[in-house]
Amino acid sequence: MLVRKRKRFTENRTGWLFVTPFLVVFALFLVWPVIYGLYLSFTGQSLTGANGGLIGFANYAEAFQDADMWRSLGNTVLFTVLSTVPLVVVALVLALLVHLGLPGQWLWRLSFFLPYLLASTVVSLFWVWMYSPQLGFINDVLSRLGLPTSDWLNDQNTAMLSIVVTTVWWTVGFNFLLYLAALQNIPEQQFEAAALDGAGKWRQLFSITIPQLGPTTGLIIILQVLASLKVFDQVYQMTAGGPAGSTRSILEYVFETGFTGYRLGYSSAISYVFFAIIIIISVLQFRFISRRHA
Repeated sequence: MLVRKRKRFTENRTGWLFVTPFLVVFALFLVWPVIYGLYLSFTGQSLTGANGGLIGFANYAEAFQDADMWRSLGNTVLFTVLSTVPLVVVALVLALLVHLGLPGQWLWRLSFFLPYLLASTVVSLFWVWMYSPQLGFINDVLSRLGLPTSDWLNDQNTAMLSIVVTTVWWTVGFNFLLYLAALQNIPEQQFEAAALDGAGKWRQLFSITIPQLGPTTGLIIILQVLASLKVFDQVYQMTAGGPAGSTRSILEYVFETGFTGYRLGYSSAISYVFFAIIIIISVLQFRFISRRHA
């Protein structure tokens, strides 16, 4: 018995020795910043070094009355709605086309997934050129077709939609791979049995394929909503939140408040308000999808 306890203690100690480096890094770069950020949200700390001391819930009270914060949050929600739907639908269509067995599948897979590997700065710069009102490819094609052109990124009516199109082109490849992997796991016997019963391709699609992809679709929706709510890079690089704040996301507002307005305490409070909203949305999504599958 004693020998067994010593052996178990040795095994546990060896395991902890392997895990300790990760735990140290995890604590330093995730746990501690979260705790310190929460502390800052209750202070008047400034980036200039001035310490306003503890001010309680004053930052949170100001955040809930801040019209700019709510507008930025509304822009973020709008971007999430506009981007999530095509990122699910387009990814599914692309996966179905490749799964049909089109010639040169490796080329289609590479073409659909390759943009996802590009850095956000490369993607943003590429599409800023595409949207250029004077030299852009999009306006050039429209003018050749006799259609009206637009200053896409400087028009409040088109700026957000332009960023959504860029995001879909950039990130749809990841969802495409998830759907393609799920399609390959559907047993072929189900389609054979359906064909023997007289079900056509469309009936098989809506009665077998799409229902079987339900768990994958739920996962993609959850991941996509969370990713879209955290949008920052392409918005900051393409429009810097303009024109007139019509594309400014909540994270960009946090950045501007903390590093342009020098109000670290207030920007931390906005961050934790947004964090709470993400937690609520995630829980509601998870419960809704779990009940639907059940």
